[in-house]
Amino acid sequence: MKRSKHVLALAAVGALAGGVLADETCNSPYMSKLIKGQEEFVHVWTLGVEGLGDGSDKLVTIDVKPGSKNYGRVVHSVSVDARGEAHHMGFTDDRRYLWAGGLADSRIYVFDVGTDPASPRLVRTIGDFVERSGYVGPHTFYAMPGRMLIGALSNRTDKGGATGMAVYNNKGEFVASYRMPKGEVGGGVGDGYGYDLAINPARNALLTSSFTGIDNYRRSLGEVVGDPAAMKRFGNTMVLWDHKAMKPLQVLSVPGAPLEIRWSLRPGDNWAITAAALTSKLWLVKQGADGRWQAREVGTIGDPAKIPLPVDISITADGRGLWVNTFMDGMTRYFDLSNPEQPKQTYARQTGRQVNMISQSWDGKRVYVTSSLLERWDKAGEDNEQFLRAFHWDGRELKPAFEVDFTKEKLGRAHHMKFSARS
Repeated sequence: MKRSKHVLALAAVGALAGGVLADETCNSPYMSKLIKGQEEFVHVWTLGVEGLGDGSDKLVTIDVKPGSKNYGRVVHSVSVDARGEAHHMGFTDDRRYLWAGGLADSRIYVFDVGTDPASPRLVRTIGDFVERSGYVGPHTFYAMPGRMLIGALSNRTDKGGATGMAVYNNKGEFVASYRMPKGEVGGGVGDGYGYDLAINPARNALLTSSFTGIDNYRRSLGEVVGDPAAMKRFGNTMVLWDHKAMKPLQVLSVPGAPLEIRWSLRPGDNWAITAAALTSKLWLVKQGADGRWQAREVGTIGDPAKIPLPVDISITADGRGLWVNTFMDGMTRYFDLSNPEQPKQTYARQTGRQVNMISQSWDGKRVYVTSSLLERWDKAGEDNEQFLRAFHWDGRELKPAFEVDFTKEKLGRAHHMKFSARS
């Protein structure tokens, strides 16, 4: 616990002091190693497309080191010889391994990225997630000391949104599982749904959000939107847990499927922010003077009537800014969080016909965007772009750096990103 607090504080101070340390801003604070200087590689967890290349999910590595002869190019890819809807991934606490999951088959793949970041290797496949945890769709992979905390989206019984979390050790062995609360907890009513999770060690706070089950996310988006019953099967809560005890303390009402969670990384801050996909609202989760947590709507993203569908967010290292990607209109927006109680949009650019994930460097000077949301929710025809696009950010404008066309390269659908470097 002391080490994690030290690493988090050191990283934030380093970034504010001039970028001595660099990394992504959404990684677990329990990671003991940070990139020194600039990221050199971006790893993209990619959905296989039947008839495109080998058709399998794969980890794709792109060289992003300035001055490299391969700058902006794919330098390596490793296939898992299966198509299980690649989705999210996360580093182990020592940063040597990337754990990556599939939403369709619930398999977990472990890649060695520490030995040679330019050429990751698949070293382990974990196939007992459903059997051991009872859950389906491993989504979020979050490092803890010697362990990986995994948030799931669904369950194997009714394929609905009631789900939970599982813990594995770094050797890939199952340790324990924890059910998302249903019913009254701490003044709120849990719906049992899950999605993202993030930990603030200084507050002993684990925060979880909610989405929907496999009976929705494996259908086409048009079918889901056109089915009134399906639209009722989305989560409307966030849960605040005692992290050490892994016990839910409060259920917070956050309507509209709150997705990614980002804690402010400034030392001393006690708040996190999320975006509700179905309502296009920003929500602030903050601890009050009495120690209890509250969730409050604090901002609007685009025009909610047009359902822009906010999907991913990325907070700056100083906690004063937030990037928001909206899938339907392909927009990337920047919000000033100087006052997190009143976020203000100060910039917007269309970065694609459809956009999903967004990752920024710790120094805030580089922003990366990928295109794929879900296999059966991506757009069709010309709007079904599949790419990674890199931008330089000078505080005023996103300026294109390079683009990798994943369809042209026969790689599949570009989804989640992680940075690495030889340093």
